[in-house]
Amino acid sequence: MLVSGALSLTPSAAGSQFQGTNYGYHSAGNNSAGYFNNIEKYSLSSDANATDVGDVTASRGEPAGQSSTTDGYTSGGESNTTIIDKFSFSADGNASDVGDLSVGRYGVAGHSSSTYGYTSGGAGSNVIDKFTFSADANATDVGNLTVARGQTTGQSSSTYGYTTGGDSGFYDIIDKFSFSVDGNSTDVGNLTVAKTQSSGQSSADYGYSSSGNTSGGLSNVIDKFSFSSDGNATDVGDLTQNKRFATGSSSTTYGYASGGYTGSWSNVIEKFSFSSDGNATDVGDITSSRGGAAGQQY
Repeated sequence: MLVSGALSLTPSAAGSQFQGTNYGYHSAGNNSAGYFNNIEKYSLSSDANATDVGDVTASRGEPAGQSSTTDGYTSGGESNTTIIDKFSFSADGNASDVGDLSVGRYGVAGHSSSTYGYTSGGAGSNVIDKFTFSADANATDVGNLTVARGQTTGQSSSTYGYTTGGDSGFYDIIDKFSFSVDGNSTDVGNLTVAKTQSSGQSSADYGYSSSGNTSGGLSNVIDKFSFSSDGNATDVGDLTQNKRFATGSSSTTYGYASGGYTGSWSNVIEKFSFSSDGNATDVGDITSSRGGAAGQQY
């Protein structure tokens, strides 16, 4: 559903929350006409269009997405909301409001460990919030990014959360923070170009930052960086479109980028392989053209 306004999942072999085998999700978002509350899902096992399966509790753009083994979460978003929404993976339906972030903000990055969801950065913030998957509850502030910034992108390994890029201006920072011990992040590398409004994906071994807005305009670049050693990203392929505000989800074998803004609003779902570097392919459509949504996977 569109409201007028301004502009996990079955565990993988590694038992990760950041990769799915069944469905990718695209929740909330916005376009030039306003904000959306749709929860859409698309298959990770076969290429196909998305279907609308429910609604988040409040229409909004630029929230963060997290995934447990049983539920998807949509946290924060415009205009500086604190809402943490939860929806079930086992049965299609609407989300419920289960808690609040420590501070309301949009343009946030989402991360998932085996037991907690994390929301980092956003709207000039450096806060790293954490909330438990085991019980509905508010988030707590557990650390800070190296630089306060919004419109960041999130990636997750089995042990660390990563926050990449962001604004104001354009950042190429790759920040890393521990899931096992609460604390501040460290700057561990750089993207190939400073950018904001990218989509994030995660394989078992690498983080990906795809598309985004740069000082030179919209990008289609897929950047990849290692989880096993700190270092800079490399350019390993291209999306089918130059765009920003796409939404990232991950299967065990592919990264997905859905929707976004190309100069007009896009409905494209595209995927790229984790097993070999290369370009993405167009594999389906979300139900309406929009960007700035949260991504989850099951």
